[in-house]
Amino acid sequence: MAETTDNEETVSRDEAADLVQAVAQELRGNGPAEIQVGNKVLTLSPARDLEYEIEVEERSPMLGGPHEEITMTLEWEVEKEPEPDS
Repeated sequence: MAETTDNEETVSRDEAADLVQAVAQELRGNGPAEIQVGNKVLTLSPARDLEYEIEVEERSPMLGGPHEEITMTLEWEVEKEPEPDS
């Protein structure tokens, strides 16, 4: 079962940088990462190695002004915890 939590809001450049930096700080080191998504905090279990993807889109539409977008994706397999001895 897949569960998605998302949030979209308008923030200043400095606020956007702070949000990205907060995610980066949580990814450092070992153990769980607590990631803020809107008013919710998710506890994730990043693996030691992550798949990283960045995509930049620059558009000049016929209507409206130019538009730029950056999408960054981090993906990993959640490592299973060893089962306790029975």
